Amino acid sequence: MKNSGFTLIELVVTVAIVSILATVALPMLQLSVQRVKENELRTNLRQIREAIDAYKKVADMDNGPIKKTLSQSGYPPSLEVLVYGVVDEKDPNKHKIRFLRNIPLDPMQPANQASSQSDRDLLSNWGLRSYKSEANNPAEGDDVYDVYSRSRQIGINGVPYNQW
Repeated sequence: MKNSGFTLIELVVTVAIVSILATVALPMLQLSVQRVKENELRTNLRQIREAIDAYKKVADMDNGPIKKTLSQSGYPPSLEVLVYGVVDEKDPNKHKIRFLRNIPLDPMQPANQASSQSDRDLLSNWGLRSYKSEANNPAEGDDVYDVYSRSRQIGINGVPYNQW
Protein backbone atom coordinates (compact mmCIF):
# COMPACT_ATOMS: atom_id res chain seq x y z
CA MET A 1 0.00 0.00 0.00
CA LYS A 2 1.32 3.38 -1.01
CA ASN A 3 1.50 6.11 1.68
CA SER A 4 -0.04 9.40 0.70
CA GLY A 5 0.28 12.79 2.39
CA PHE A 6 3.15 14.94 3.58
CA THR A 7 5.95 14.04 5.88
CA LEU A 8 6.80 16.22 8.85
CA ILE A 9 9.92 17.55 7.13
CA GLU A 10 7.94 18.58 4.05
CA LEU A 11 5.44 20.44 6.22
CA VAL A 12 8.18 22.23 8.19
CA VAL A 13 9.95 23.28 4.99
CA THR A 14 6.69 24.53 3.47
CA VAL A 15 5.81 26.56 6.59
CA ALA A 16 9.35 28.02 6.66
CA ILE A 17 9.14 29.09 3.01
CA VAL A 18 5.69 30.67 3.51
CA SER A 19 6.87 32.57 6.60
CA ILE A 20 9.94 33.91 4.75
CA LEU A 21 7.72 35.10 1.91
CA ALA A 22 5.34 36.75 4.39
CA THR A 23 8.15 38.62 6.15
CA VAL A 24 9.32 39.96 2.78
CA ALA A 25 5.82 40.91 1.59
CA LEU A 26 4.57 42.62 4.78
CA PRO A 27 6.90 45.65 4.66
CA MET A 28 6.12 46.08 0.97
CA LEU A 29 2.40 46.07 1.79
CA GLN A 30 2.87 48.61 4.58
CA LEU A 31 4.87 50.90 2.27
CA SER A 32 2.17 50.59 -0.38
CA VAL A 33 -0.55 51.55 2.13
CA GLN A 34 1.53 54.54 3.28
CA ARG A 35 1.99 55.72 -0.32
CA VAL A 36 -1.76 55.56 -0.91
CA LYS A 37 -2.42 57.62 2.24
CA GLU A 38 0.24 60.17 1.24
CA ASN A 39 -1.32 60.57 -2.21
CA GLU A 40 -4.72 61.05 -0.58
CA LEU A 41 -3.23 63.66 1.79
CA ARG A 42 -1.70 65.56 -1.14
CA THR A 43 -5.00 65.48 -3.01
CA ASN A 44 -7.06 66.60 -0.01
CA LEU A 45 -4.66 69.42 0.87
CA ARG A 46 -4.70 70.60 -2.75
CA GLN A 47 -8.50 70.49 -2.84
CA ILE A 48 -8.86 72.60 0.32
CA ARG A 49 -6.12 75.03 -0.70
CA GLU A 50 -7.69 75.55 -4.14
CA ALA A 51 -11.05 76.28 -2.46
CA ILE A 52 -9.37 78.81 -0.14
CA ASP A 53 -7.70 80.47 -3.15
CA ALA A 54 -10.99 80.56 -5.07
CA TYR A 55 -12.70 82.22 -2.10
CA LYS A 56 -9.89 84.79 -1.88
CA LYS A 57 -10.11 85.52 -5.61
CA VAL A 58 -13.86 86.11 -5.42
CA ALA A 59 -13.57 88.15 -2.19
CA ASP A 60 -10.91 90.43 -3.71
CA MET A 61 -13.06 91.41 -6.67
CA ASP A 62 -14.09 95.07 -6.53
CA ASN A 63 -17.84 95.16 -5.93
CA GLY A 64 -17.73 91.36 -5.97
CA PRO A 65 -20.30 88.90 -4.70
CA ILE A 66 -18.69 88.57 -1.23
CA LYS A 67 -18.83 91.49 1.21
CA LYS A 68 -15.42 92.36 2.62
CA THR A 69 -14.35 95.13 4.96
CA LEU A 70 -10.98 96.82 4.88
CA SER A 71 -9.92 95.03 8.06
CA GLN A 72 -10.53 91.58 6.54
CA SER A 73 -7.82 89.73 4.62
CA GLY A 74 -10.19 88.28 2.05
CA TYR A 75 -9.54 84.71 3.17
CA PRO A 76 -12.47 82.64 4.49
CA PRO A 77 -13.21 83.02 8.20
CA SER A 78 -13.45 79.22 8.57
CA LEU A 79 -13.42 76.01 6.55
CA GLU A 80 -17.16 75.71 7.19
CA VAL A 81 -17.76 78.75 4.98
CA LEU A 82 -16.21 76.87 2.05
CA VAL A 83 -18.77 74.07 2.44
CA TYR A 84 -21.91 75.86 3.66
CA GLY A 85 -21.32 78.87 1.46
CA VAL A 86 -21.41 82.63 1.66
CA VAL A 87 -24.28 84.81 0.45
CA ASP A 88 -23.82 86.16 -3.06
CA GLU A 89 -24.45 89.89 -2.64
CA LYS A 90 -24.85 90.34 -6.41
CA ASP A 91 -27.62 87.75 -6.67
CA PRO A 92 -31.11 89.23 -6.15
CA ASN A 93 -32.22 85.89 -4.65
CA LYS A 94 -29.21 85.85 -2.29
CA HIS A 95 -28.11 82.33 -3.20
CA LYS A 96 -24.98 81.04 -1.57
CA ILE A 97 -21.62 80.51 -3.27
CA ARG A 98 -20.02 77.23 -2.21
CA PHE A 99 -16.40 76.27 -2.79
CA LEU A 100 -16.29 72.67 -1.46
CA ARG A 101 -18.85 69.87 -1.42
CA ASN A 102 -17.52 68.56 1.86
CA ILE A 103 -14.47 68.69 4.08
CA PRO A 104 -11.95 66.09 2.89
CA LEU A 105 -10.50 63.70 5.42
CA ASP A 106 -6.99 63.92 6.77
CA PRO A 107 -5.91 60.34 5.99
CA MET A 108 -3.01 60.57 8.46
CA GLN A 109 -5.33 60.92 11.43
CA PRO A 110 -5.89 57.49 13.02
CA ALA A 111 -9.53 58.00 13.96
CA ASN A 112 -10.80 58.87 10.48
CA GLN A 113 -13.91 56.79 10.08
CA ALA A 114 -15.80 58.75 7.44
CA SER A 115 -19.19 57.30 8.32
CA SER A 116 -18.93 58.09 12.04
CA GLN A 117 -17.48 61.60 11.99
CA SER A 118 -19.43 64.81 11.74
CA ASP A 119 -18.23 67.84 9.80
CA ARG A 120 -17.15 69.40 13.09
CA ASP A 121 -14.87 66.40 13.79
CA LEU A 122 -13.43 66.59 10.28
CA LEU A 123 -12.69 70.29 10.73
CA SER A 124 -10.80 69.62 13.95
CA ASN A 125 -8.54 67.12 12.17
CA TRP A 126 -6.94 69.87 10.09
CA GLY A 127 -4.53 72.43 11.47
CA LEU A 128 -5.44 75.95 10.41
CA ARG A 129 -3.06 78.81 9.71
CA SER A 130 -4.20 82.41 9.77
CA TYR A 131 -2.95 84.99 7.28
CA LYS A 132 -1.27 86.90 10.13
CA SER A 133 0.69 83.89 11.46
CA GLU A 134 4.22 82.96 10.46
CA ALA A 135 4.81 80.02 8.10
CA ASN A 136 7.19 78.29 10.53
CA ASN A 137 4.81 78.81 13.47
CA PRO A 138 1.25 78.40 12.15
CA ALA A 139 -1.52 79.64 14.41
CA GLU A 140 -5.27 79.97 14.07
CA GLY A 141 -6.80 83.41 13.80
CA ASP A 142 -9.61 85.40 12.21
CA ASP A 143 -9.28 83.67 8.85
CA VAL A 144 -8.00 80.51 7.16
CA TYR A 145 -4.97 81.17 4.99
CA ASP A 146 -3.71 77.58 4.87
CA VAL A 147 -4.35 74.09 6.23
CA TYR A 148 -2.00 71.34 7.29
CA SER A 149 -2.17 67.85 8.74
CA ARG A 150 -1.91 67.61 12.51
CA SER A 151 -0.11 64.29 12.20
CA ARG A 152 3.38 64.16 13.69
CA GLN A 153 4.38 61.21 11.51
CA ILE A 154 7.15 61.52 8.96
CA GLY A 155 6.50 60.86 5.28
CA ILE A 156 8.39 58.53 3.00
CA ASN A 157 10.26 61.58 1.70
CA GLY A 158 11.52 62.40 5.22
CA VAL A 159 9.31 65.50 5.66
CA PRO A 160 6.75 65.49 8.51
CA TYR A 161 3.16 65.48 7.25
CA ASN A 162 2.36 68.64 9.19
CA GLN A 163 4.86 70.53 6.97
CA TRP A 164 3.31 69.46 3.64
